[in-house]
Amino acid sequence: MPKAPKIETLEGEALLRKVKELENLSKEEKAKACGYYTVTKNGVERVNMMKFLNALIDAEGIQLDSKQGGNGRGGRSASYRISVQSNGNLLIGSAYTKQMGLKPGDEFEISLGRKHIRLKQIGGDDMELDEE
Repeated sequence: MPKAPKIETLEGEALLRKVKELENLSKEEKAKACGYYTVTKNGVERVNMMKFLNALIDAEGIQLDSKQGGNGRGGRSASYRISVQSNGNLLIGSAYTKQMGLKPGDEFEISLGRKHIRLKQIGGDDMELDEE
């Protein structure tokens, strides 16, 4: 039996856009159209609603977990302030890139203002890091 091609699971803004496009479908059909399903050895498609709903919650930026990390120790939260590191680099951090839905390889143009740095995603919107 030939395998059906698997659709890439959508996340973040892409997931939210697709779900809005499919507003007239059932939640199971939406989950499947967004790639949240598997095909068993017998060719039966199974929708993974839990992964789909969790991805929607994440895409909306809703935090259901407590502020503590999974290991029981409190972690750092995004503060929207960064400092120049000893090597001269500015590290934005994964909390921000995840919130923005950025993926490895995404590219930006950098332009310097008098008291700001502007990052313009190639093929995206402007984002600014203002200096105080």
